[in-house]
Amino acid sequence: MAPPLSTEDLNCILANTRDLWDEARGERIFITGGTGFFGCWLVESFLHINRVEKLAAQATILTRDPAAFRQKCPHLASDPAITLQAGDVRGFAFPEGEYKYVIHAATETGAKQAAENPIGLLATILRGTERTLEFAVTHGTEKFLLASSGAVYGAQPPSITHLTEDYAGAPNQLIAGSVYSEGKRAAESMCAAYGKTYGIACKIARGFAFVGPHLPLDAHFAIGNFIRDAMRGDMIRVNGDGTPRRSYMYGADLAVWLWTILFRGAPMEAFNVGSDRDLSILELAQAVAAAIRPSASVQVAREPQPGVPVHQYVPCTRKAAEQLGLRCSVFIQDAIARTAAWYGDSSGSGR
Repeated sequence: MAPPLSTEDLNCILANTRDLWDEARGERIFITGGTGFFGCWLVESFLHINRVEKLAAQATILTRDPAAFRQKCPHLASDPAITLQAGDVRGFAFPEGEYKYVIHAATETGAKQAAENPIGLLATILRGTERTLEFAVTHGTEKFLLASSGAVYGAQPPSITHLTEDYAGAPNQLIAGSVYSEGKRAAESMCAAYGKTYGIACKIARGFAFVGPHLPLDAHFAIGNFIRDAMRGDMIRVNGDGTPRRSYMYGADLAVWLWTILFRGAPMEAFNVGSDRDLSILELAQAVAAAIRPSASVQVAREPQPGVPVHQYVPCTRKAAEQLGLRCSVFIQDAIARTAAWYGDSSGSGR
């Protein structure tokens, strides 16, 4: 059972989005992927703001397993402003009524699925996006937010430290492992086509790397694995050489950025969503140790090879700052500590 998000985080989201919500009074929001990392932050922050601001708004959450969601997050599922709808994003039944806002955040991102079932992953992205857009155009939707990914840029060149939204790179479409990246590129194009044809204001949020409550500690996310190991008292193991560079946005900042892009972002504009403060994977492991268990040792699997370019995955966030006034307010040490504290509340030793 997942505990609630902290009051500090929820109030931070409210404080940074308060002037956005008047237009949502009495309206309805439809969210796919409402039970994942993005979705849990969106749903819980919506419910908090809905109560505090007395919006009288409603949200319908599409989930394949409502019973599992009720068991995982009973404090969310029991809120009268929430309706859980059972269904697969690729072919869900449309609920009745108008929904002014749609957020499409349903995507499998597991590297295992991309390796073992690339056809299924690609079909989920493409058919799910098409189905959600069809719902939007038939249910009075005015603003549509697609949770896309920085993976649409393909490999980040060593000469570019921070990727901008106008970077014209792309994944290698002839590699089956690129289906997630290519699927997201096609999903963005689908939004452009539906937006032009039907007049829906589609906005694109290209997510990078994140940390916070609800991030799995046993998946393919390095920061989640490091936090798990530190909380267990284990050695923190870096599987590679520790040189790749990443940046991490905390969940509360993520929620602020997504709500702001939905309400205020220009139609058919893409915004990078993430932190521009990068660090190496080795530095990340050391930061996790310092935040959770300073006595923890860090083991790196292999030495860096001379002459091998450093792999990077770091966004430039200047566009979000200049057009929408967005900034990150929670930085890596604090983000790690808050994540560990939340998981400590959940189980005492991580999941």
